[in-house]
Amino acid sequence: MKRLARAVLVLVAAGLFVARAPGQDWKVQAEKRKLKNGLVVVVSEEHSAPTFGLCIAYGSGFRLEPEGRTGFAHLFEHMMFEGTPEAPKGVFDRVIEGGGGWNNGDTRYDFTEYIETAPISALDPVLWLEADRMKALDFSPANLDNQRKVVEEEVRVNVLNQPYGSFYWLDLPQKAFTKYPNAHNFYGDFKDLDSANIQDVETFFHHYYVPNNAVLAVVGDVKADEVFGKAEKYFGDVPEGSVPPRPDVSEPPQDAEHRFTEDDKLAKVPALAVGYRMPPRTSHDAVVGALVGELLHNGQASALYQALVKDKKVAINVEGGDNWPLGNPFEYNGPTLMTSFIIYPPNVSEKDLLSAYDAVIGELASQGPSEQDLERIRTKMRSDWYGQLEIPVERASILSHATLFDGDPSHVNEIPNELNRVTPAEVREFRAKYLVPSNRTIIDRVPVKSPPGGEGGSEK
Repeated sequence: MKRLARAVLVLVAAGLFVARAPGQDWKVQAEKRKLKNGLVVVVSEEHSAPTFGLCIAYGSGFRLEPEGRTGFAHLFEHMMFEGTPEAPKGVFDRVIEGGGGWNNGDTRYDFTEYIETAPISALDPVLWLEADRMKALDFSPANLDNQRKVVEEEVRVNVLNQPYGSFYWLDLPQKAFTKYPNAHNFYGDFKDLDSANIQDVETFFHHYYVPNNAVLAVVGDVKADEVFGKAEKYFGDVPEGSVPPRPDVSEPPQDAEHRFTEDDKLAKVPALAVGYRMPPRTSHDAVVGALVGELLHNGQASALYQALVKDKKVAINVEGGDNWPLGNPFEYNGPTLMTSFIIYPPNVSEKDLLSAYDAVIGELASQGPSEQDLERIRTKMRSDWYGQLEIPVERASILSHATLFDGDPSHVNEIPNELNRVTPAEVREFRAKYLVPSNRTIIDRVPVKSPPGGEGGSEK
């Protein structure tokens, strides 16, 4: 859901970061203040280069889309780049890119964020631009129609005209959950996108794009007091809004396995998606689950890849994680899934593949990972986490999410220690509690031939 195809938060480039040993107690230092209008401002000083990273995260995401307006949160993200009465379309990009920076935005289940990074000399213009589009947008039918077409083209490119149609992260949650906030097509049905109007856009803007529903995080070669002063200067006169109550996103317990089969006119070989419901993000079980997800899915060294692709040869490829590829286990504030996406040969039956898959899952309960394997995964996850925190724009993004969800940016410092606490016994307990058939949903995507003269894809 990111502009410029920035699908997930990037991991640090090779060579830019050396993994810290478990004993090193490096912590992100951050200060937080709240303006009178409710805007929370977080500043983390990082003086290694004369640059800054900025993220403004709003408490708006897929779960908050009105019924009958699927895809609206993503559509609205695009509208935020259509200009304002003071800065018409194109000004935002020209100012930031002309100053040597870049900008982006993305929509997830529980937030929408806008990020920029640039030389420190551009901080004032960027803050002005973000405050300007928090105050007002260019609510024109032409802009809405333009971005509606852009989003619908995204759906065609990424779903309707792609093998597997992103079913492992788009269809699976719709079948795994029961409540509308968690179980609708967040990319958007065309009929809903086509029926969205300017009044819908304005209403959504005034409800959710208000300072008391946002966190502004700035990381870089700055002084905290100076940034707080600038935030007051540019954002202080934006009036607070009336944010609607958050919907109940809790799900009733799942008591039986859900199984589905879907046809695919574009795929050449079948694929399987398996999604297990995960525990609440704030629980220690969720950290165990994050580590288990890496243990099972982390590249060619992972347990599933080694067993299914290398050893038993019942799969062609295995990928997965916590609702991969929409972020990491710490970027959700509601129900989520641990997902396995498996492409397998046509001469292998779904039954045989699932049997081999279940054998790997079963080994977690009967044997559990060795301490060596566990430490390998812990080391990688700590390295990835610290790597993101060392990049100013990534740190700004992570700090804004932690503050938006928990009110406390220092929560980001707890993740490595939580990972260090996970034991092989906890992995076995996690498997026995969560990785069971009655807690999962399975979709088998089966290739089918188009009828003679038919097209390979269709709009649903």
